Amino acid sequence: QVQLVEVGGGAVQAGGSLRLSCAASGRSLSGYSIGWFHQAPGKEREFVASVLWNGGGIRYGDFVEGRFTISRDNDNKLVTLTMNSLKSEDTGVYLCAAQFGYTGPNNFRYWGQGTQVTVSS
Repeated sequence: QVQLVEVGGGAVQAGGSLRLSCAASGRSLSGYSIGWFHQAPGKEREFVASVLWNGGGIRYGDFVEGRFTISRDNDNKLVTLTMNSLKSEDTGVYLCAAQFGYTGPNNFRYWGQGTQVTVSS
């Protein structure tokens, strides 16, 4: 099993930026594809971004609208979500998810507990 930990959440003014990171406790993320998901208060969880185990195949959800960037550092075994031009609708919990290799966009099996992002106007 993979225990994922997200860090970097916090409070920011609208238009500002945050950088979230995802890592596995006690092991590297080598071989794992990683996805980021957003759950706003009272709403369904939505897809934010994903990257394949090899650093390719990057995809973004519709609400990102070019504002976020996902990247992975193979040396440090870390996946980062850089969020720019944040708006109040981005408020919510951001969760990191992983699957070994990649078998499909709905097959993320391991989930972190999430990190809170609060964007104020």
